[in-house]
Amino acid sequence: MSAVNDLLSNYQHVIDDLTVVTGDKGVFDVMVDGEMLYSKHETGRHAEPGEVLGLFAALVGPDVPRYGT
Repeated sequence: MSAVNDLLSNYQHVIDDLTVVTGDKGVFDVMVDGEMLYSKHETGRHAEPGEVLGLFAALVGPDVPRYGT
């Protein structure tokens, strides 16, 4: 759940809705507005610490500051 914690700690001011859904066989997919941001199935590995946060930061762009900055 560190990806969820990372996202909420850093971007709670821009996330309107966050849903965590468990899946079969260790599925871990992160979707933003219907588009896949990260997929364990596609990469064949777990996300590295901070990887999902980095992908989200790149998606929202540099004009969206992290929470509290």
